[in-house]
Amino acid sequence: MKTNYLLPNQCKKIGWFLFIPGFILGILQLIFEFKFDWLNIKVFAIYDPYFSFANNGITSHNLFFHITKTNALDEILGLLLIIGSIFIALSKEKSEDEFISKIRLESLVWATYVNYAILALAILFVFNISFYYVMIFNMFTLLIFFIIRFNWMIYKLKKSIKNEE
Repeated sequence: MKTNYLLPNQCKKIGWFLFIPGFILGILQLIFEFKFDWLNIKVFAIYDPYFSFANNGITSHNLFFHITKTNALDEILGLLLIIGSIFIALSKEKSEDEFISKIRLESLVWATYVNYAILALAILFVFNISFYYVMIFNMFTLLIFFIIRFNWMIYKLKKSIKNEE
């Protein structure tokens, strides 16, 4: 079966190299809320809601297409997670065949069901800023669920083949 949409197998190692530090630093950043001062940089923003406290009230301005200063740690960690998980999830296996493709498809469907079931529950039962965090996590969980399920099924397949020998 021809799989033109998959990356070469070597990309999987690069993916793990990006994903693991991004995941660990992301969890640590979430728990301890640290920032690296050297990542306070000016960046181009397409949209930036700006709030100011003046005259005993809050005023807001919607700024479009401008330069703003921010700490880029969140953006870097997000990109590490996204690029790493795409490289892991969409890289060919060493021996890619039709059965592996079937497992890949089933894992993707399963991950989609689980991801959106969790999101539906969050919509019903999580509110305010907590829901914002759920949405941030939701950007990454589809690929993470896929990677977990796909690798688990490949592990089970290899184990059953080994037992048959």
